[in-house]
Amino acid sequence: MPTLDKHADMQRLVDSGVVAVMRGADADTVIEVADALQQGGVTALELTADTPGVMDMLSEVSASFSESETIVGAGTVLDAETARSALLSGAEFVVSPTLEEDVIDVANRYGKLVAPGVMTPTEALRGYEAGADFVKVFPASSLGPGHLSSIKGPLGQIPIMPTGGVSLDNAAEFIDAGALVVGAGSALVDDDAVAAGDFEAITEQARKFSEVIDEARDE
Repeated sequence: MPTLDKHADMQRLVDSGVVAVMRGADADTVIEVADALQQGGVTALELTADTPGVMDMLSEVSASFSESETIVGAGTVLDAETARSALLSGAEFVVSPTLEEDVIDVANRYGKLVAPGVMTPTEALRGYEAGADFVKVFPASSLGPGHLSSIKGPLGQIPIMPTGGVSLDNAAEFIDAGALVVGAGSALVDDDAVAAGDFEAITEQARKFSEVIDEARDE
């Protein structure tokens, strides 16, 4: 369920600790997957915009959960038109793999959270100055936690979400390096489990991710 409070929505992302990146979600199972993740403590979902029928799925997920249960966003947003469609369909945040200032402009116009994809300190600062609420350091697995902490050193004011290759084995390292939240895809939402209807396995994996994040934050 969409809200009109960006600060509250940012806190909802922080509370989740993990943004579940659902690439290629299936309309027949998207609600069950979202519910399984929510029961495991992962309450932030990102449906990628390159998924067929994604706008309808955004509307369905948004309408199926209260704001205290789940926050849903759109990922792989490459242009302003797609950003606007996603937001009008119920997305509460938009994420890009690259730095697209027109996407940032649209999200700001609608009062919604936006995170461009960045790799360098220059891109991170440029995106933040353009109005991004946080930045997606991507691909995280290639860059590593050390790269994240190097960006956070001089640019500590910029909230960062590493995405791409984040797993149970390295999620804590990214939190220790200064990540606000982490984005996790196949390591969290296993395609085989979804195909088999094993939603309990997804809940358990979400629970493990939540525990790892909580423990890293408590250190």
